[in-house]
Amino acid sequence: MKKKSITLLFFIICLLASCEQKKPIKKEKEMSIEKKAVVYQVFTRLFGNTNTTNKPWGTIEENGVGKFADFTEKALTEIKDLGVTHIWYTGVPHHAVINDYTSHGISNDDPDVVKGRAGSPYAVKDYYNVNPDLAIDPSNRLEEFKALINRSHDAGLEVIIDIVPNHVARNYQGLTNPEGVKDFGENDDTSVAYARDNNFYYIPGEDFKTPNWENNYLPLGGEPQDMADGKFEEKPAKWTGNGSRLAQPHFNDWYETVKVNYGVRPDGSKDFDELPSGIEQEDYKAHYSFWKGKNVPDSWVKFKDITAYWLDLGVDGFRYDMAEMVPVEFWSYLNSNIKIKNPDAFLLAEVYNPNLYRDYIHKGKMDYLYDKVELYDSIKHIMKGYGWTDHIPVVQKGMADIEHHMLHFLENHDEQRIASPDFAGSAELGKPAMVVSATLSTSPTMIYFGQEVGEPGAEDAGFGKPTRTSIFDYIGVPHHQRWSNDKNFDGGQLSEAEKEHRDFYKRLLNFTIGSDALMGEYQEIHFYNKENTEGYDHRVLSYARWSTNEKLVVVSNFDAQKSYAFDLKLPEDLLQKWEITDGTYKVKDELYGELGSTLQIINGTGSVALQLAPLQSYILSIKK
Repeated sequence: MKKKSITLLFFIICLLASCEQKKPIKKEKEMSIEKKAVVYQVFTRLFGNTNTTNKPWGTIEENGVGKFADFTEKALTEIKDLGVTHIWYTGVPHHAVINDYTSHGISNDDPDVVKGRAGSPYAVKDYYNVNPDLAIDPSNRLEEFKALINRSHDAGLEVIIDIVPNHVARNYQGLTNPEGVKDFGENDDTSVAYARDNNFYYIPGEDFKTPNWENNYLPLGGEPQDMADGKFEEKPAKWTGNGSRLAQPHFNDWYETVKVNYGVRPDGSKDFDELPSGIEQEDYKAHYSFWKGKNVPDSWVKFKDITAYWLDLGVDGFRYDMAEMVPVEFWSYLNSNIKIKNPDAFLLAEVYNPNLYRDYIHKGKMDYLYDKVELYDSIKHIMKGYGWTDHIPVVQKGMADIEHHMLHFLENHDEQRIASPDFAGSAELGKPAMVVSATLSTSPTMIYFGQEVGEPGAEDAGFGKPTRTSIFDYIGVPHHQRWSNDKNFDGGQLSEAEKEHRDFYKRLLNFTIGSDALMGEYQEIHFYNKENTEGYDHRVLSYARWSTNEKLVVVSNFDAQKSYAFDLKLPEDLLQKWEITDGTYKVKDELYGELGSTLQIINGTGSVALQLAPLQSYILSIKK
């Protein structure tokens, strides 16, 4: 055996052993597991844009922009019929933009502290209104979004929007705050670096300076503009969103934002009550009771009021940006207040440190976290050709106690498109990965708009560069535009390959949201087959999923060139759990229909003769 293989085997055995030693934490009492959820993330301003100019740094007039109104009944029905249960409208709260809306009472934003021309959706300028770019009539923008919420609900979709608690735009200015609501920083004592009820951290005695631009960068691509003068008035300077305490942040810092203070002193100590031992095992009601009547930092109350406002407008849940940069006690407070108001609210958080997962789920009362560092990164390596499928069962075993809470995805606005050359280079390479991502656990599945038609993210948008669809610029999304077909939303301009790709997603996602087994039990059979099945190797993955009414075996070939032919083995202990005895059973592929194969069980061990083409997957249902 080669040294590399021995090392890999030793690594896997050690991981499996460490996973065995983990004490399981019981599932949340309030968590109701019914059927799989599927989230469709859509970048709102790009969805309905039919303009194909795609000029780098192009203006809204040159490159176009989509509107709330573009999400027509037809468009939403097509999204729902894809197999989607929730739609995450990314970029809804009013963030800093480079457009003149002063006639609508909105102040202009300074290009020196805005990334891109369209602006980052994570530099929120006003939490009580929506991006004016997205409205046909900017003065009526909030009503247009309310109408979109209603259309989404009529289509059977639940609505998610972003909340970005860690930071806000440097030019935050609430124009339509409810009565009695003060702006962030309005009552701050700016003479001190820190006070518990200040909303921001300050650098007394120093004025903010814009970064020194690097890599030939200039705001707006160097286009002359009155406010693009290398200056932005902020006296005294505030800490930057990623925590930089420099009055002149670095070019790579989140210089367009300022960090929100949650009562964490500059030395890292906490200026608020900590959660009592054992409360991580309790439901949201216990957390709500703990915080009720307690005096908490002002920023906590501000975000509680913001989320309550959106819930009252009909929003069904939130995606929290960079949640791990905010103390977990705040999440206990916020999420328990949300769940008291709406127990079914969908709460999804961006957390990248696996050591924090259980705290943010159990103490922070998050419903779901990104499974980025574990599953996504593992699958990405396999798709790129150098990862082994052996790692996936190890990852899944390590997540066993929290698997329902770890949302699976292959694309989102932060990640490279599968079809981009720097990732897989072909949307087809995403097929086996998508089957595994969607069927491995009881967790929700998320796809990013355009993923279902193989969007490669090839545009040089200006601030945004190829491999990712830009979130900073006005841009068209070509593959997606071919599906939208001049807002007919019927796929009329798609190639046959793109139509087939979308059909694959539709078949897969619709199966997942109706399957009992995918909300039931899991057992890997991968290592058993590696040991006992001739021709089976580390480019194939297999596992079983089941419930009382449904028995499934999932098999995926991640290799783009190699075909496989083998008799897949089902071990005796699995068949005992299924209460299936010796005999012959029909097998159906739930993706594309009947197979010629059957399940043969002899002396308690089963086998199914399979042929797998390159990148082919089966979801095999066993019929008694």
